[in-house]
Amino acid sequence: MNCFIYRCSRKQDLYIYLAEKDDFSKVPAEIISGLGIAEFSMELDITADSKLAREDVSTVMKNLEAKGFHLQLPSETSIESIMSKIAKPDIARRRARNERQ
Repeated sequence: MNCFIYRCSRKQDLYIYLAEKDDFSKVPAEIISGLGIAEFSMELDITADSKLAREDVSTVMKNLEAKGFHLQLPSETSIESIMSKIAKPDIARRRARNERQ
């Protein structure tokens, strides 16, 4: 399986893997806005036997097949902390909307 890896300017060691080169159409806008500038880094042909430096290859392959992308986070950042930051503005908007009703 080919994948295309982009280095993101927002944080060191933040990368996004895409199933198709330059195709960010399947990446949610909330994630794209958190990437900064995504600069093409390399193309890899990965298989179940491949070794990746920081990611589990089967997880990467599953995400590429199901979602069209895989996000590699800096080691000190958990996916839960990023998702909570994304969700906070949405939660605040919902609360404000509910209070107005």
